[in-house]
Amino acid sequence: MSILASLAKAYKRLPGAPPFGFSTQKVGFVISLNEDGTVANVTDLRDGEGKRKTARMIQVPQPAKKSVNISPNFLWGNTAYLFGVSGNAEKKPRRLADEHAAFVKWHLDVLEGEDDTGLKALRLFLQSWTPENFTEWGWPAEMKDQNLIFALEAERRQNVYLHDRPAAKALWEKLASEEEKEPAICLVTGEKGPVARLHPSIKGVWDAQPSGASIVSFNEEAYTSYGHKQGDNAPVSEAAAFAYTTVLNRFLEKNSGHRIQIGDASTVFWADGLGAEAAEGIFSAMFEGVKDEVDEHSEAKKVGTILHKLRDGMRLEDFEPGLARNVRFHVLGLAPNAARISIRFWLEDDFGTLADKYQRFLVDRKIEPLSERDREAPLWRYLLETATLGKRENVPPNLAGDWMRSILDGTNYPLTLLSTILMRIRADGEVNALRVGMLKAVLVRNFNVKREVPVALDPDNRNKGYLLGRLFAVYEQIQSAALGRNVNATVKDKFYGSASAQPRTVFPYLDKNSAHHLSKLGKERRGYRVNLEKSVAGIMELMSPGEDPFPPFLSAEEQALFALGYYHQRSEFFKSRTDQQASNGEEAA
Repeated sequence: MSILASLAKAYKRLPGAPPFGFSTQKVGFVISLNEDGTVANVTDLRDGEGKRKTARMIQVPQPAKKSVNISPNFLWGNTAYLFGVSGNAEKKPRRLADEHAAFVKWHLDVLEGEDDTGLKALRLFLQSWTPENFTEWGWPAEMKDQNLIFALEAERRQNVYLHDRPAAKALWEKLASEEEKEPAICLVTGEKGPVARLHPSIKGVWDAQPSGASIVSFNEEAYTSYGHKQGDNAPVSEAAAFAYTTVLNRFLEKNSGHRIQIGDASTVFWADGLGAEAAEGIFSAMFEGVKDEVDEHSEAKKVGTILHKLRDGMRLEDFEPGLARNVRFHVLGLAPNAARISIRFWLEDDFGTLADKYQRFLVDRKIEPLSERDREAPLWRYLLETATLGKRENVPPNLAGDWMRSILDGTNYPLTLLSTILMRIRADGEVNALRVGMLKAVLVRNFNVKREVPVALDPDNRNKGYLLGRLFAVYEQIQSAALGRNVNATVKDKFYGSASAQPRTVFPYLDKNSAHHLSKLGKERRGYRVNLEKSVAGIMELMSPGEDPFPPFLSAEEQALFALGYYHQRSEFFKSRTDQQASNGEEAA
């Protein structure tokens, strides 16, 4: 099923979905009118306190498609259109006046002759309003640039707004059907109907235009064919365009339960079938983590239990066969692209198949030792390791979407993941479990070298990169044992980057320098010195006989194994120290 068809189908199951011709928008204030058009009240609809107040989501008539054009909405809009007032210092006075004039003129025209009490009250209000009234009446500055709606004062307390009145709905339906449109077969539904010339805007995609953007658009002549204009090039009915954009906008809302952010890819997901809600919760937890606040009897508790079983290697088919077979799952990754939205990835499959691919990813990245926090690390924590200063906005473009797609499709990981992690390690010298796990995953899946990529320390592994990484960790430990940890720059700080890329330029020096450290250590901790010397000798014995143990350079694959060997060997030293401290504690007790 296509993306648009899947979204349009999801509209039928969307809780509280707005009817055709309406849209859910952020509204900050409601202006209550008396029947004679005078203002009775101004009510703040926002939730929260102070600067954290957020506008309320309310169903209003579908907004006009705006770019640079001046297009008023029916019975609602921001203060620039409604009142000719804006807090945006960059907005030109002429533009502000034109927007307000367009709103007033259009409404006076379409409301003329209407005998509905509410619509007549609005017409009287617009006839008497001037932008100066905003300041004269002492309305708060925080109203500026908010979306506003109208209501009759007698109906405001019942949350009945002007656009909810039957006369207003009938007039809106009439206005929407006035424009003659040539019917055609809809590419989404297969049914014949009026074609949408412009599709409603999609909002909420990270870093896209705040006013919204489009997935489907033909605004330039170069994209048209056979003389068709705009939406006629790919006919989608108005009903289908409304359905798919309504669902997508709802899914893209914050805390919708259908959205996760993977780098720069705003990722929405939804499921069909019995158990759809549980599947959506599990998918979110897979890549975003399980929320801490979990009630023992809530759906989130069940999600956490299933996720732990998946992480323990149990197949979903074995303990939740209904979820595995009867739920169809959809994942859509969106990214900004100038005035449009680009599709980063699209997946549609049985949820059981998706769970299997997720488990394969877990196996690929598995590394020991691993803290409990890192063991349950969601994908976004891994992505932070690719970013400068560990900030989400610095995750390399395209990397997050490409990696997510490879996980869901079960295909090779992007090689940019390998090069990016190696670059970050050289830049900041941080070799941690998450970074090494990513390097291991790429090696296992892309290079098919499972035997040479161990999960935990492999003392018999003869791979040159792995051995040199282990040896480097031993040299670092020798320095630490001799000089302590309070040194200006450790072996890793000075030499990790060059040692992992060009071993011949660094390792002879490290070998020579370690002799001085071992000499100092021998006077204080002779037994430990012997153990470290044995560690160096044991690693060197595994080197291929007759070959230079320190090659002039290492490939990217070997550099990844270098990091793996270094991590394993260093962790072994930490483990030994922890075991020794525990033993000393028991003896003291």
